[in-house]
Amino acid sequence: MKKSILITITFCLTIFQLATAQKTVSLVTTDIDNFWQAYDKIVATKDTTAQFDYLNKLFLDRATPGQKAMIQARRYTPKNYIDAINQRQTYFNSIRNNTFKANDYAKTIAAKVEVLRKLYPGLRPAKIYFTVGAFRSGGTTLADMVLIGSEIAMADEHLENLVFTNIHEYVHTQQKSTVCDNLLGQSVMEGVAEFITEKAMGNNSTLPAIAYGRQNVEKVRQVFARQMFNIDYGFWLYSDAESEFGLRDLGYYVGYAIAEAYYGRAKDKMEAIKEMIEVDANNEKELAAYVDQSGYFDKSYNSLKEDYEKNRPKVLSVYPFETGKLISPATTKFTINFSVPMNKRSKNFELGPLGMDYLIRVKTFIGFSTDGKSAEFEMDQLKPNRHYQLLIGQGFRDLNGIRIKPYLIDFKTGEK
Repeated sequence: MKKSILITITFCLTIFQLATAQKTVSLVTTDIDNFWQAYDKIVATKDTTAQFDYLNKLFLDRATPGQKAMIQARRYTPKNYIDAINQRQTYFNSIRNNTFKANDYAKTIAAKVEVLRKLYPGLRPAKIYFTVGAFRSGGTTLADMVLIGSEIAMADEHLENLVFTNIHEYVHTQQKSTVCDNLLGQSVMEGVAEFITEKAMGNNSTLPAIAYGRQNVEKVRQVFARQMFNIDYGFWLYSDAESEFGLRDLGYYVGYAIAEAYYGRAKDKMEAIKEMIEVDANNEKELAAYVDQSGYFDKSYNSLKEDYEKNRPKVLSVYPFETGKLISPATTKFTINFSVPMNKRSKNFELGPLGMDYLIRVKTFIGFSTDGKSAEFEMDQLKPNRHYQLLIGQGFRDLNGIRIKPYLIDFKTGEK
C-alpha cells in the first residue's frame, strides 16, 4: 500500500513539474500553419501580383508578435519571401513535414526548461515562436521571445539539435545583453548560453567550433586576444568570411571556454551559473571581472586592452594635408599613409565634428598601393576660403582585422 502511494505521489510530482515548466515556457507555432497556406497559393500561380497578395493576406497580415519580431530582426521584406519560395521550392517541400512536428517538441522543451530553472531559479518566463524566415537566421531572441527560424532549424540536418537550439536561445532571454559593443562581449554572451545549455540538456554541444577549439586551444586564444576588442565580430561570429582557421563561429568556442574555466574555478556552482547568466557583457567593469576570474587568458583584461590599443594601425599622414598651410582649392587628390599594410577591401569615412557643411566629399577611390600601406582618393572640387573636415573611420582595418584609430583630416583652403 505504501509503495502504491509512493508511486502515485511520484507520478503527481512529475505531472506538476511538467505543468510548472509549461507555464514557464509558451510555444507558438501558428506562423508555420499560416506560411504553408500562403506557400501553396503562391507556388500555384505565376502572377507576381497575386503571389504578393497571398503572402500578405495569408501570412504577413496574420503574423504573431514573434514572426513580426523575426522579420524586424533580420529585415525581411515581402520580396525576400517571394524570391525564397520561387527559387527554393524543392527545399521547402523537403522540410514541410518536419515543420509540422513543432508541437511534438513542446514537452521535451518544457522538460529541459524545467532543468534550466533548477540550475537558475530566477528563470523568467519566455515565449518560443516557431517563425518562418528567408534563410538569414536559424534562431535569435528579442526581449522575452525566442525566435526560431523554422526554414533552417527544422531541416533534417538540424532537427536533432532543435531542443538544444531552443534552450540556448532561451538562455539569451535571461541575459542583460543580446548585442554587445565588441567581439569579446558578444562571444561571452554566446559562450555562456552554449555552456549552460549543455548543463540543462545533459549532453555536449555538437557545434563544430567547440570541437575545433578544444583541439587548437593556444592558436585560437592567441589570435582572438589580438582582435577581441574589435567593434565588429569579423569571421568569429555569424559569418562565413575566410579566416586562417577555415571554420566559422569560433567566437562561440572562446566564450564557451571562458565560461567553462569560470565554472571550473567556482566553489558554488549554482552561484556561478547565476553570475554567468547575469553578467552584463556591455558593462566593461563586469565583463573584465568575469573574464579575469575565469583565468582563460594569460594576461588581465586591462593588459590585453593596452596591448590592443598599442598595436592598432594608425594613420601616419595624409598628403597633402599635413603641411599646416592653406591648401590650394585646385587640389583634387589625397593619399592616406598607414603604419601597417591594410585590408584592401575595407574602408570608410565619416563626418567630422563640424558636420555636413564642412565635409570633404570623396568622389573616387583610386586604389591601395601594392604593399597596402597607402590609399589614394579623388575628391570633389574644393572651394576657396573654406574649412574642410573628414574623419577616417574604423572601417579601415589591417590584415588581422584590427580597426584603425579614427583620424581627422582638417584643413582650410586659400584663395584661388
